[in-house]
Amino acid sequence: MKEVILDTNFLMAVSQFKVDIFSELKRICDFPYELFIIDKTINELESIIEEQKGKHKAAAKLALAIIKNKKIKKIKTKEGTVDGLILGIADKDTVVATQDMELKRKLRKKRVSLIVLRQKKYLVFID
Repeated sequence: MKEVILDTNFLMAVSQFKVDIFSELKRICDFPYELFIIDKTINELESIIEEQKGKHKAAAKLALAIIKNKKIKKIKTKEGTVDGLILGIADKDTVVATQDMELKRKLRKKRVSLIVLRQKKYLVFID
């Protein structure tokens, strides 16, 4: 069973691009997987809701609702940024779903599999 870690910006992409990431994940993942987030993702989303307006605020609210409704498991961590914590946790048995260019580059160096959004329409698995 692989762990698929969802990054904050990936969760927000659901609202921004109206992509059903869950049916897309079923389509591209031909292996058993479980969805996870880093516990700090919740804090990041809450601060976006407090500090931003408009579409970013709405996207963050939707992301929090998705986490609750889909009962996505949380990985407990110590201090640090979400991206830094993901880099520390990710290994060959982990798949990271992100849109963050810098994080993708660092994860590729570690040979971690990625799931990314392409053409604002569909997900692609990069091994």
